[in-house]
Amino acid sequence: MTGSTGLPLLRLGDILLGGLLSDLDDATALRFTDELTTRISEERIRGVIIDISRLEVIDSFVARVLMQLAHTGRLLGARMIVAGMRPAVAITLSELGLQLTGVQTALNPEQAMELLGWRRPTEAAEEAPHAS
Repeated sequence: MTGSTGLPLLRLGDILLGGLLSDLDDATALRFTDELTTRISEERIRGVIIDISRLEVIDSFVARVLMQLAHTGRLLGARMIVAGMRPAVAITLSELGLQLTGVQTALNPEQAMELLGWRRPTEAAEEAPHAS
């Protein structure tokens, strides 16, 4: 599912999964932030995963947007996880002196889902007590 911003924003229970693209512009970033914050508050979202695995590199604008998204989500009570950070992106964030304060990171969206307590339906069924 794609939000009105053209950026993917998928709801899985009380978790939102969104992605950022490297060709993010000011208007799209603003619309994505507005849509994300509205959905967090209206849909009582408890966790947000921002997948940045499609970002090959990151500039100061995209880094600022990412930090703003994370901060705003936390203020609204959602647990924020950034997933899929490439080594080059991590190095750039460090070189720019930017910190994602209060934001967890995960290797990929699947690991982020696990951090939020989400399990695949097959795993849940395998762990359920069997009737005798």
